[in-house]
Amino acid sequence: METYAVLQGIWWLLLGVLLIGLATMVGMDMGVGTILRYVGRNDVERRVALNIVGPHWDGNQVWFILGGGAVFAAFPLIYATAFSGFYVVMLLLLWSMIMRPLGFEYRSKLPAASWRNVWDWALFISGFVPMVVFGAAFGNLFRGVPFQFEWNLTSHYTGSFLALLNPFAILCGLLSLSLSVYMGSATVMNGAEDAMYERARHLARLSAVAAIVLFAIGGVWVHGMSGYAIAHGPGAGVPQTPLQQTVTRTGGAWFANFNAHPLLWVVPLLGFAGMLLGLLAAGARRSHLAWWLGALAWLGVIGTAGTALFPFLLPSSSTPDQSLTIWNASSSRLTLAWMLGFALVFVPLVLWYTSWAFYVMRGKVKADRIVNDEHAY
Repeated sequence: METYAVLQGIWWLLLGVLLIGLATMVGMDMGVGTILRYVGRNDVERRVALNIVGPHWDGNQVWFILGGGAVFAAFPLIYATAFSGFYVVMLLLLWSMIMRPLGFEYRSKLPAASWRNVWDWALFISGFVPMVVFGAAFGNLFRGVPFQFEWNLTSHYTGSFLALLNPFAILCGLLSLSLSVYMGSATVMNGAEDAMYERARHLARLSAVAAIVLFAIGGVWVHGMSGYAIAHGPGAGVPQTPLQQTVTRTGGAWFANFNAHPLLWVVPLLGFAGMLLGLLAAGARRSHLAWWLGALAWLGVIGTAGTALFPFLLPSSSTPDQSLTIWNASSSRLTLAWMLGFALVFVPLVLWYTSWAFYVMRGKVKADRIVNDEHAY
């Protein structure tokens, strides 16, 4: 196989790894923000929840930077088309996420209950909205995004913001939210005690059940959906543009990769296994195991989406022939090769540092220590 095609395939896999890391790590602290007012019934309990993720939430943003940088450099056409077409969505995501650091840093600066309640709701919004948007983005990929190119590859988005909030996208958004709530609940279980622990355990079990149901419904829905398939094109590893292919839409096409390679059914099974075993682990009070099983669930869910869509990255519903794939949207072979070299150095460093930080900050967060620590959130 051509070296260029191998590099394109590797960066498709690396993009999946970065998305799984983002969903797991960022989804964890966003999940804590979403459930903050439920697991914490008073100010001290909410401060305990915030300080459980306090040492990690800002470091987790590295996954956003890695993911955005990978798309920008490895698949520049995806970056340009998606960021211009989803401009309103990106602004919504940006403004909701700006509230997160403000909520963490400003909440405990004043003792007034009204002041702290405002930031509690800000943290809820900044956890709830981004995870729904994250899942809805995947849902819209399956339906196709209304965009097209001119002869000079200038893209034009022809849809509307409300069209992105279609029923299937909302279902995917709720699935993403459920997994985020599950990860946040498992995280609180790891760091809290007594009543907070029990509330988080209850939420972990409910969110795991919701995720299982939503993932199953989504699979049935996708099976009856019209999918995309490349009928003719330059093929893998050949420099090309989106103007050089023919794409068809047929029912059940999103299951073509699974039907052609039955071993790939292991991927969605990993998703279901992570959710089901996570439900059992939370019930058995094995919170650390439950957290890792949540990461496995994210791997299965995002892996299933990527496997079904392959080789498409951004299908076009208005002009299917101009859909973006890993073959026609990637950077040059030299760029991908250089980037791979940097990734082999920095991704392991990020994983090592993240693991070290969690190891150092392990253990329960005590309420009395939070109250007496002026530097605590």
